[in-house]
Amino acid sequence: MDNAAALEDRMSVARRIRQLGQEAADEVALRHIGMDGSEQAFTWAELDRRSSQLAGALADRGVRVGDRLGLGLRNSPQFVFAALAAWKLGAVPVPVRWDVPDWELTRLREVIDSRVFLGTEDLAWIDATADLPVPDLPDAVSPQMNGICSSGSTGTPKVILTDRPSVYDPAMAVPMISMWRSVTRPQTILVPAPMYHTNGFATLYNLIGGDRLVVLEKFDAARFVDVVERHRISTFTATPTMLQRIADLPGIESRDLSSIEWFIQGAAPMPPSLVHRWAKLVGPEKIMMIYGMTEALGFTALLGTDWMSRQGSVGRGIRDTEIRILDSEGRDLPPGEIGEIYLRAPYTGGYRYLGEVPRLPSTEDGFVTAGDMGYLDADGYLYLVDRRVDMIITGGANVFPAEVEAALIDHPDIADVVVIGLRDPEWGRRVHAVIEPANPAAPPSAEAVIAYAKSRLAPYKVPKTVEFVDAIPRSAATKINRQALVAARGG
Repeated sequence: MDNAAALEDRMSVARRIRQLGQEAADEVALRHIGMDGSEQAFTWAELDRRSSQLAGALADRGVRVGDRLGLGLRNSPQFVFAALAAWKLGAVPVPVRWDVPDWELTRLREVIDSRVFLGTEDLAWIDATADLPVPDLPDAVSPQMNGICSSGSTGTPKVILTDRPSVYDPAMAVPMISMWRSVTRPQTILVPAPMYHTNGFATLYNLIGGDRLVVLEKFDAARFVDVVERHRISTFTATPTMLQRIADLPGIESRDLSSIEWFIQGAAPMPPSLVHRWAKLVGPEKIMMIYGMTEALGFTALLGTDWMSRQGSVGRGIRDTEIRILDSEGRDLPPGEIGEIYLRAPYTGGYRYLGEVPRLPSTEDGFVTAGDMGYLDADGYLYLVDRRVDMIITGGANVFPAEVEAALIDHPDIADVVVIGLRDPEWGRRVHAVIEPANPAAPPSAEAVIAYAKSRLAPYKVPKTVEFVDAIPRSAATKINRQALVAARGG
């Protein structure tokens, strides 16, 4: 059977959306929580109808099978309508960061080269399509399921396209924790991250798998907890920064988090103290650490219960993922030695880039690296250290910012911290801590911060300088641009 015939035998995502619109017509599938606390709810019948109306309007604007549809929208019902509409047309939805300067957005749009780009100025137009007739759309399949915008270490825009077509695969919506135990289906999934991020966008796969989404327009720790209680959220994915802000809420221990069956922590190493705090809040068996990347090179994972005996690990390979740790010459390193992390999985290579970005480095036998550093223990458990591009070489010694940040974040007077390396005539690069104090009116002294670091770190890892800011400049996905911080301070 050739590929075309194989696709014909599988249900398209477009047909799956229509199926849910008929079979689960009155079930609420999507809730949207605005920044002002307002709430909108949509049934599957409404999602099916609105996405078809928008698809017809986009077709009138020239969108065809294989075209890309740029989505420069905040988390919103319109974002979801547009993604579903793209699949109904056989187009490729590409969410775009809206929280970047205009010049950077312009570069991203040039790389995406979409047939139509929907931005904030198009919200009224999208809403107006609700008055249009519902078109009779042909069954269509996108050549790529979607794109995700990212950037390399140089900041060059790149768009990662999955090479998987938009055919419905129930396995895409299977909870990852089901490898360990069963959970209640359908899940009620809270989406705190921007949907331009892979973790946020991927929840649309769960949606078409039959789960329910509760989408925050913007992450806010207090609103997050309110929504968990009100809608009995069963799962979510969050960054360590989000989890830190939630855990720091006054009275969090008395809040009702009992509906949470499990959650994923990803995007960055999680400070051990924060894992213990969440283990007390919901139980270690409900915490899952996952390591992976948008290019789908492979995944590692473990539960909080296993983490307790291997603190700092992000688990072993899952879904047939293999791991190697290589030195700069491409030689395998023994357990305990830090090197570059290479992964290989059956689906490795299922991506391609738009833009002038080379593919990731790989070995002759198909192991690929995203540039992260780490090591394996004797049992094959992976431990992340940091990205190679973030490593600080100070006085000839290697310092990984994530380790210093994890040591400092436990200070009661520190709300957030980022560690960078700045040019220094004596050290080459000096370790510099940028700190957001818990109480801006009464920040800790630089001397107190350094003394605290000395009590927890080897001397060469201790920040030599400390800077206080009103707020760490994180993106809506709570990520930080270290290079921008370094450049703003003279390199």
